[in-house]
Amino acid sequence: MKIVILNGSPRKGNTLTAINAFAEGAKQKNDIEIIDTYRYKISPCMGCEACECSKGCVAKDDSNMIIDKLVVADMIVFASPVYWWGITAQIKLVIDKAYCRASLLKDKKVGVIIVGGSSVDNEQYKLIRGQFRCISEYLNWNIIFHEDYSAYETGDLAENVTAIEELKAIGTGVSQ
Repeated sequence: MKIVILNGSPRKGNTLTAINAFAEGAKQKNDIEIIDTYRYKISPCMGCEACECSKGCVAKDDSNMIIDKLVVADMIVFASPVYWWGITAQIKLVIDKAYCRASLLKDKKVGVIIVGGSSVDNEQYKLIRGQFRCISEYLNWNIIFHEDYSAYETGDLAENVTAIEELKAIGTGVSQ
């Protein structure tokens, strides 16, 4: 199975630790590609509707290349730290620009990994879950997993052996 992981963190911290743990488990049975969204130039969606939901975005940026990878993926994993009670702008830009190919992104398997500085019972995680639930209902996505982790300082998640093993196990369990 082809899995595309969208890394929404520009730092090499806890979110990347989570991605690497998941990928370590998943790479045994799957083809993994990690896209560091912060490395690409992605302009905001202008709502121009020139794309007509099939041609791709008319903007001269990197969004079509990323969306093309999502279209051919069997599974998309969104990994983001919490910024201001939500996902990062980098991940949100990709989701917004995915409108241009939404009809081709239906029925995907999806995973979500969220890492924040607050405890996992904080409202911020509920808000993010709600956002992904709404997107999933619209695109008929099958959310295979949605995991939230609390890790404030760089390295906190790496020290959480239970979380790392859980992420590896989730990755190992992901297959067609």
